[in-house]
Amino acid sequence: MIDSPTPRGGLRAALFAPLIVIAGTASVVPALLVANAPAIPHGSHASPQRSARPQRVVPPAELPPVEPVAFIDMSPDEARAYNEGVPFSSDPNPAARPFVFRGTAEDKARALDCLAAGVLYEAGDDAKGEQAVAQVVLNRLRHPAFPKTVCGVVFEGQERSTGCQFTFTCDGALTKWQPPEAAWARAREIAAMALNGRVFRPVGHATHYHTDWVVPYWQASLDKVAAVGSHLFFRWSGWWGTPPAFNRHQVAGEPVLAQLAPFSPPHRAGAEASGEAGAALAEGAVATGTAAPLASDPDMFLVTLPGSLAPEGFAAFALKLCGERKHCTVMAWRDGVAPPSTVPLTSGQMDAMAFSYLRDTAAGLERTLWNCTLYPALRGPRCMKRQVMTVMPPAPVPSPTPQASATPTAPGELGGVRRASSATIDPQKP
Repeated sequence: MIDSPTPRGGLRAALFAPLIVIAGTASVVPALLVANAPAIPHGSHASPQRSARPQRVVPPAELPPVEPVAFIDMSPDEARAYNEGVPFSSDPNPAARPFVFRGTAEDKARALDCLAAGVLYEAGDDAKGEQAVAQVVLNRLRHPAFPKTVCGVVFEGQERSTGCQFTFTCDGALTKWQPPEAAWARAREIAAMALNGRVFRPVGHATHYHTDWVVPYWQASLDKVAAVGSHLFFRWSGWWGTPPAFNRHQVAGEPVLAQLAPFSPPHRAGAEASGEAGAALAEGAVATGTAAPLASDPDMFLVTLPGSLAPEGFAAFALKLCGERKHCTVMAWRDGVAPPSTVPLTSGQMDAMAFSYLRDTAAGLERTLWNCTLYPALRGPRCMKRQVMTVMPPAPVPSPTPQASATPTAPGELGGVRRASSATIDPQKP
């Protein structure tokens, strides 16, 4: 016979079943909620921590890649906030060794102007910022990951709109803005000091920099080491950012950059020798017979521009016309507009002028100007200023006055000289 459960055993069984149901519900319901949870929308700008690539320290046996410039999508204010949160490296930041340029006079002249263009276009007319950029260029030259000439470092990737390392070399800045003479002279002085051993210690062995209102993708793989003005400076993490990694030397043969020809005599001479500056000459003005200087002034050209020549090529076109002249003026009009044959120009001819070039070697002056009404993409100091012709009113005709009767002239006095009366004589004046 089977004994019936005791009252205590029945109570236990009655409570156990509901507990099993509750426990199952507690584990199953959260799982269902997670599996069927709706997607959480994100803001228009991704979080920098999620967008930036994770830091990877490249081992010494692997050369670190030089990445093209690309930025995380965020507003300037977001970028500044993010950059402020990136700590400076706590590792030592030793200064780089002095760099002294070794090479021919021609190579050094071209290197100097490449470096001057780099510091001025990248840092603006700011002496401290220019010194910092110059140090980065020379640090790169010594690093195995970069070219081994000064011009090669500055203009690396210039042929690619998204691959240049210094943005001014591929964004058209060289055709839109020409350095003022004082700023260009100061940049050349800073470049000369850097090529003769001057070291800018604060940036150490930095090989990268960016302004504080952007965040490039490569930032996560580098160490932040310095801030100079609004620019932040970085070096590679690990061995590639230490002094032993900067063990390369420059090579001979600084390249010629035709883009610098309008304001760099060394590059202009090289471009003319290689024929780059005059590549468009045979196509246009010579064929139309307008490339000869004026008979009244052998240093002045009033010419028609080749119809297929882009505005960026006007400067090289003018350089070819001027050749080795110490003083030269080129005034040019677009194809289809008949250039004048004499000077001075009328106001209409001046308004229609498309381009002008002036060289005065004795005065240290060289200037290229575009008509930005015709070429609106070119703006800033390179734009011609419109000439305002001021018409002077005719001088009033004095009314006739009665002539005083002639008086005898005292002996020793000159006739016709007006003498001041004693009441108007100032004893303080000779």
